[in-house]
Formats: sequence, C-alpha cells, structure tokens
Amino acid sequence: MSVVGFDLGFLSCYVAVARAGGIETVANEYSDRSTPACISFGPKNRSIGAAAKSQVISNAKNTLQGFKRFHGRAYTDPFVQAEKPGLAFELVELPTGSAGIKVVYLEEERSFTIEQVTAMQLTKLKETAESALKKPVVDCVVAVPSFFTDAERRSVVDATQIAGLNCLRLINETTAVALAYGIYKQDLPAPEEKPRIVVFADMGHSAYQVSVCAFNKGKLKVLATSFDPTLGGRKFDDVLVNYFVEEFGKKYKLDIKSKIRPLLRLAQECEKLKKLMSANASELPLNIECFMNDIDVTGSMNRGHFEEMCDSLLSRVEPPLRSVLEQAKLKKEDIYAVEIVGGATRIPAVKERIMRFFGKEVSTTLNADEAVARGCALQCAILSPAFKVREFSITDLVPYPISLKWNSPAEEGLSDCEVFPKNHAAPFSKVLTFYRKESFNLDAYYSAPKELPYPDPSLGQFHIQKVIPQADGSSSKVKVKVRVNIHGIFSVSSASLVEIHKTEDGEEPMETDQVTKEEEKMQVDQEEAKPEENQQAESKTNPDEMETSQPGTKDKKTDQPPQAKKAKVKTSTVDLPIEHYPPWQIGRDMLNLFVENEGKMIMQDKLEKERNDAKNAVEEYVYEMRDKLSGIYEKFVSEDDRNSFILKLEDTENWLYEDGEDQPKQVYIDKLNDLKKLGNPIQIRNQEYEERPKAFDELGKQIQLYLKVVNAFKNKEEAYDHLDPADMEKMEKSVNEAMEWLNNKMNLQMKQDPTADPIVKTKEIQGKTKELINLCNPIVTKPKPKVEPPKEEQSNEQNGPVDGSANSQGPQAAEPNPDPAATEAEKKLPEMDIE
Repeated sequence: MSVVGFDLGFLSCYVAVARAGGIETVANEYSDRSTPACISFGPKNRSIGAAAKSQVISNAKNTLQGFKRFHGRAYTDPFVQAEKPGLAFELVELPTGSAGIKVVYLEEERSFTIEQVTAMQLTKLKETAESALKKPVVDCVVAVPSFFTDAERRSVVDATQIAGLNCLRLINETTAVALAYGIYKQDLPAPEEKPRIVVFADMGHSAYQVSVCAFNKGKLKVLATSFDPTLGGRKFDDVLVNYFVEEFGKKYKLDIKSKIRPLLRLAQECEKLKKLMSANASELPLNIECFMNDIDVTGSMNRGHFEEMCDSLLSRVEPPLRSVLEQAKLKKEDIYAVEIVGGATRIPAVKERIMRFFGKEVSTTLNADEAVARGCALQCAILSPAFKVREFSITDLVPYPISLKWNSPAEEGLSDCEVFPKNHAAPFSKVLTFYRKESFNLDAYYSAPKELPYPDPSLGQFHIQKVIPQADGSSSKVKVKVRVNIHGIFSVSSASLVEIHKTEDGEEPMETDQVTKEEEKMQVDQEEAKPEENQQAESKTNPDEMETSQPGTKDKKTDQPPQAKKAKVKTSTVDLPIEHYPPWQIGRDMLNLFVENEGKMIMQDKLEKERNDAKNAVEEYVYEMRDKLSGIYEKFVSEDDRNSFILKLEDTENWLYEDGEDQPKQVYIDKLNDLKKLGNPIQIRNQEYEERPKAFDELGKQIQLYLKVVNAFKNKEEAYDHLDPADMEKMEKSVNEAMEWLNNKMNLQMKQDPTADPIVKTKEIQGKTKELINLCNPIVTKPKPKVEPPKEEQSNEQNGPVDGSANSQGPQAAEPNPDPAATEAEKKLPEMDIE
C-alpha cells in the first residue's frame, strides 16, 4: 500500500512519501523537489510541471497556472470575473455553469473542467511518487487551504478520482503543518496536563492562513483558524509589476499591459527581484533585454521602497493573528511558539509584523516549503495499515457555521437550526429527530455568509423520501444523521423511519403523547452525537458541546425521563432514500468519461515521448558517429567508406530539420537501423581492437600455467606425483594445440588491415580459454589420496583421574574442546532475544 502526501500549491507542488526510514520529500525527473503547478498544451502532447513552466511565455494562451483558485466556482462568480482579466489563458462557462478553461490541444479547441486540469497535475505528481517508490501509487492524502468551502473540497476529491487516486483524507494545510510539527516532539505535556499552545502562520503564493493548535502527548487539537484568502506572495509580485509597468511606460513609452507576453516576462523578473530583496537590502537592478518592440529596459528597486509600497498589504498580516486568539479565547502570553511556513513568510517585513504582534521571535524549525507535504504523508501513514506510526490523534474543526432549515407544518413557515457552530470539532456526526407524515426537505447552508470567501452560502437541499405516517395516522419519528466527514465535507449521510408497534395488550407506546405535542410545535432534537468512525477517541467532545439549541422549542427534548409505569413497545427502523440537490459532485457517468479521457491523454503523451526519443536517438547517433569517424574510428574505416558514410550522416541531419521534423516513430527507427548497418562494423572493429589483446593475454597465461604443471610432473615433483600419467599426456596435448592455435591466430591478425574485419574475434579467444580451463583444471586440482595416521594407545592420565573419583580440580579434569557449531549458536542467542 502506497503512503503518499501531496501538497497541491497555487504555484508549486510537493510530494512526500513514507519509507522505512521516515518521511522523505521526493524529487522529480529534474532532481527538483518542487514541481511547478503548470500545464501546457501543444499540437502533439501535454507538458506538465517544469517542462510546462518553460512554455509560459512561448505558448502563453495554452499554458495554465494558478488554476487551483477556481475549484468549485461558477463562471459568474465575482472572484472568477475579477481574476479573468489578468489571465493569459481563456476562462469559459461550461454547460454546468461552472468555470472551465479553453485551450488548443492536438490542433483543436478543447474545454476542460478545473477538476480535469487538477487531475492532470496530480497525474504528474503520482508519476513522481511511483518513480521514487518503485511501485504503483493509489492511496494518498491531499492538502487543501483551511478556508476551502464544501463545493471546493468536493471538486478536489473529484480531481483525485479522475487521476486514479484514492484520497484517504483532504487535510487542511495548517493542520498538516501542525502534525509535521507535533508528531516528533518528545517533550509534549501529558494528556491530563495543560496543553502546549502553538500558532502556525502559513503565507504562500496566493493565500494567508493562521491556526492555533493545542498539543498534548499523542494528541493534536485545532482550536481556531483564520485566513486572508487573497493575501500571498502573488500580491507582492503585483505591486512590483504595477510599479515597473508605470515606470517603463513613462521612460520608454511602452504600453506593456496591451500584450500578454511582455507582461508575463515582467512578472517572472519581478518575482526573482522580490526574492533577491528578501536576502539583500541594497539597491537591486532589473534588466530585461528585447523586452518589447526590441527595446531593452532597465530599472531598480530596494527593500525599503518596496516595503513602503506594500504597506497596505502588510497591514493585513495582523488581523488573522488577532482573530485566532479571540476565537480561542487566548492571550499572547499563552502562546508557546509561533511557527511560520510558506514562501511569502521569507519576506522580512511579513516576518517582522508577526514577531511584533506576538512580542517574540518566530520559529522556523519546519521546512517552509515542504512542511505541508510531510504532514500529508504522516497523515497517510497514520491512516494506512502498511506502517506502524506513533499514536497521534488529530481533531480538526469546521471553519464556518453550518445550519439547516426546513418547512415546519406546525408553524406554517421555515424553521432553522445551527447544527455545527464555527470551530466545532471535525470529523463529527449528529443525529436529529423529526416528526413527519410525509417526505420533507432539509436546506443546508453556511449561516455566516459575511465570513465566507465564496458567493453562495448554500450547501444544497437534501430530500428525505418515502416518509409515511404511523398506522394510527400520527406523525412518524424520523432520525436524520448529519455529518462533516474526514474531508471537511458536509452531508446528510442517512435517514431512518422509526416504526412503533403496539404491544399485545393494546397499550399505546409511551411516546404517543409526545408525538402529538410535537405535531403542534415542530422540534428538532439532537439525540446523539459522535465522531466519525475513523476519528480517534480523543476527538470526542463533552456532552455540553453536543447540545444543539433550537429557537422556539423551550429547550424541550425527546429524551424525557421515564414515567412511573412504562409499557413495553416494539420499534423497528426503515432506511429512507435521500437525494441531494444540486449534486455538486460530478455524476458517475461524467466522472468515468473524464477518467477515460485522462487515460487517452496519458497514452498520447507516452506515444509522443517515445516518438521524440526515437528522433533524438537518430540525431544523437549522427553527431556521435561524425565525431568518432574523424577520431577513434579513423583507422578502422577506409577513406572512401568514411567519406560516403559522413555524406550519409549529413544528409540524415538535413532531413531531420526538414522533412524529418515530424515523422512517425517507426520512420526514425528505420532511419537509425540504416545508419547502423554502416556504422556497426566500424564500431565492432574498434571494440575488437581494444578487447582482443586482453583475451590473447589471458589465454597465454593459462597455457603457461598448465605447461609449468606438465614440466613439474615430468620432473617428478612431489606436489604432482599423484596425478594420472594418461591425464597428464592428454593435458599436454591440449596445451600444445592451444599454443599452436594462439600463435597462428596472432600472426594472421597482425597481418590483417585494421579497416578489414578481424580474423579472430574476442569471443572466439575467450571460448578457447574456457575450453582449455575446463579440460585441464579437473586434472590439475585432483586431490592427493589421504593417508591414515597410526593409532596410539592413550594413557590413563589423559582420560581422567587414576582412582576414578569425580574430583575435577586437577589438570586431568580440563573440559573437552567445545563444538564450534554450538559455540556459534551460543554467540547468536542474545541477538535472537533482542529480535
């Protein structure tokens, strides 16, 4: 089972995997641990990551960046419309009303959903993980901003499915950072002690998030979160871009915003300048050659001036910090540490504002770029049975209050109830009780729309179907389970009808009176509340926190105390179907279509890569052979053959850049084979020339070795006097034959021209050497026959005491030598015990 964490950033993505040695952030094919969140579409294939980043300017309209911010949003969304003018690519309205992206792919116009585009990015990250783990990747944990709403989260889950991934959890980015921080801490307070309070501030490319967390040993609880969804490094880049657009407009009379390419080039240079200013306070230049209309432009900026221009942005750093303390009812003195992560926290002014607010140094113990991905991989390891991880429970929260409203027949109007207040623990389930005679609707919505960075507070309508009255015509009791799941997504997960049957003696059940009262005045009660099944026990809250007050109910509940005499009743439950309107998640048929399309695009990319590899192989062979024909291969080919071969190589090179620019893979393979027919004999002659002398030497050494043995046997040396004369005669004959063969082949080869094929090949010589060794070695290594030593009588002193007594103090009682095998086994015992 794969254990992988994906940090899907606005600008860059990171992949972390769990191995036996711990969590590791893996590098892509460019040996870079950061993969740009960038996709480029071309006439033959897609480029994803670093390859796409290089096409941002050359293929501007078909290269996508920053698409993460459009998840789950309609085309008419004010945020989408505000972002649209600054984009190089084209946003379009899809038939569903959501925002899509139009590009030219495979030389035809195509529109993709944001889910499809994110799935493409995930496909690339999945390949990176598989390359590192050397096995397929399916299970994963993906990080999302803590301010993402229901619709945005559903959209990301759909994207993981299109990419062929099983998302075990969508985890909030700041929660992932907190997990990466806390799981390795050995000095956390015990569960019964006062928790350690840590603030995490994460400012990335496009957003700013703050969370305050409480840590105990083996336990993390998020107390509060706050955010500024549009404050990030991108805003600071925009300040520089706008400044230089104005300056170059005045200085060089250029209308930069009229053309997208110069604007993108300027944005790239401004981002580099911003990073340089973070490390250097002096005046820094900005130079761009052939910027626009063949004009070179130059400007400069220093940190002090930059911070002045960014004052309005920097003033937005403190409010989220103040907000989390107020929500968690904490003072600055309660904060143990302030951890900062995210690329934009490297801006000295941002860091300084955070330090000034808390009155203490900020901590940078976590990797600012990789902490989120590492936290995701840790969460995946906790959820996976493949790894044994230190016990660590995570309790996240609901960032926005969620309410339900319904049509109340008793009050002849709408009633509502806040089921999950702001900062309620998550994942969490609650069961609500209704009394109804017919099917009814529940409308879920965010009840604090002003806090929402999203125009539509609705979470959809849930239609509880097939509700029927009791047999006596009274209202039926309907239990509805609502939950915020492990992804942070709200749903009405189940509904059941409680059927009450009369007892044999005809007594009415005790709840009948109450049912009648409830018909007069509608009430929703929270009968039970429990965390999700996969949430650790630590996430359970107090019963007080489980209470949901309902306006106009006078705190009345269904679980009233029992009366003096309780009749026995029989109850049964019937599951009720639920329909969700609108169904935010992509339909199953559409999802399957997207999965199929992604598979086709992956195959197209693979085929194009193979085609390019075949083309590159031809080009590489042309350059390599042309160079070597005038170098190390020169003496192995005649002048006429060399000239004709060089001419053929030049023709191939010209063909590659003309008619051969865009040919099928097989054409390149055939072209390479044609060239190799001419080149391979030359390469073989060179290879034989280098390897043959070694083979001749090896054969000569073996012949000399065996000749020495033959002469020693003839001289009747003691070491060989046990050998069989017939065998030695056979060996001598073979050695002489091998010597004659060697001398003959060496003489013939020396006379052979290097431009001609060799008389004898290295393999032939090696075969002769092996043949000689196989024949002679068994004869030479024949062991001498063993001679039995004469038996000697052993004296009594060696066997033990003369008198036969058991006294073992003298030298005669010395213990016999231990069995070597037993000794070795004894040595190994402690190691086995440890294991």
